[in-house]
Amino acid sequence: MTVLKRWLKLALLVTLLLPLSLGLSAAWWDGDDGGASRQNYRQSRMPQGDAVTDPKALLQYALPIENDSVRRIQEQIEDIGRQLRARKRWSAVSRDVRGAKSTLAYRRDEILETVVPSQRETGQEYLQRLDEQIRDLEAVAETKDREEAWIVRRKILNTLGELQSLMVGEFPFEIPEEYADLPQLKGRATVEMTTSQGDLTMVVDGYNAPITAGNFVDLVQRGFYDGIDFVRAEANYVLQAGDPPGPEDGFVDPETGEYRTIPLEIRVRSENEPIYGFTLEEIGLYREQPVLPFSAFGTLGMAHRDLDANSGSSQFFFFLFEPELTPAGLNLLDGRYAAFGYVVEGAEVLEKLGRGDRIESARVVDGAQYLQKGES
Repeated sequence: MTVLKRWLKLALLVTLLLPLSLGLSAAWWDGDDGGASRQNYRQSRMPQGDAVTDPKALLQYALPIENDSVRRIQEQIEDIGRQLRARKRWSAVSRDVRGAKSTLAYRRDEILETVVPSQRETGQEYLQRLDEQIRDLEAVAETKDREEAWIVRRKILNTLGELQSLMVGEFPFEIPEEYADLPQLKGRATVEMTTSQGDLTMVVDGYNAPITAGNFVDLVQRGFYDGIDFVRAEANYVLQAGDPPGPEDGFVDPETGEYRTIPLEIRVRSENEPIYGFTLEEIGLYREQPVLPFSAFGTLGMAHRDLDANSGSSQFFFFLFEPELTPAGLNLLDGRYAAFGYVVEGAEVLEKLGRGDRIESARVVDGAQYLQKGES
């Protein structure tokens, strides 16, 4: 695609973005200021710098850990992707590799110190693997083998992700007592979904959206989504499912006969726990960046009824904007819908699915032990 065609397509998508966002929910309003709030919100969501659009990277950045050194290595390795896309920046690639190598050499003990004590032997193994992989990348940078550089970079990021997961100790905050009757995911779970067009693997993040993720995982374990159709499919926007047969548009607990709803749940970088019950614009935090942003193709989001952000139940959607053509921050969903995970394998299947296709089955393949059923 030429640069001109790319920008023309971008302009078209941005033009379509607002009405498409309105189509997902009618909860948009002009207020008493003649639409100034909406304009301010749109301006505030403009992306600053290079947004992270890789789902695995977003999950790594969303882990509740505090270790500047390991974050620095991740940022340096992530930056290599930007340099590789530019094709002629091998000096910058080498600089990033040297920076990561230096940080690992001089901050090794600091990195290991934040690993959970019972996992430090495994942490040592990951550090040794990182050292070897970074040296491999250094050698690849000297030969300027772009394809191999992408492969080794991904290996390093995967190892970093494994190491970072060893730094997570106890669940980082208390969920409000008023939501004790709802399922809660106090960790992360991996869900495999078989559809009529192929298989998807997604990671559901309970560290930042424990109620939204817990509700989803609970429904997966109940078999609720097995055989359910995709009810909405809009190219370059969303793919939605979770509407059960019958008059209800969400989940009714067969044991109690009660319709389950969950609150809007969004955690922002400046807060230690999620914000419940309000969109970010309603409480004046529209400039804040969600920890789980709608910036990756295949972001999982929880749908809710028009004008009621706290009416989520069983219907969810996949965010389908191409990040290169619609930069993160222009989607108008951040801060108004709860993101709770990302598709990490099978993104190409999302492009094939349409209305009338179905979820054949869904199952939790890892992390089921983190699900806590709601108190009755």
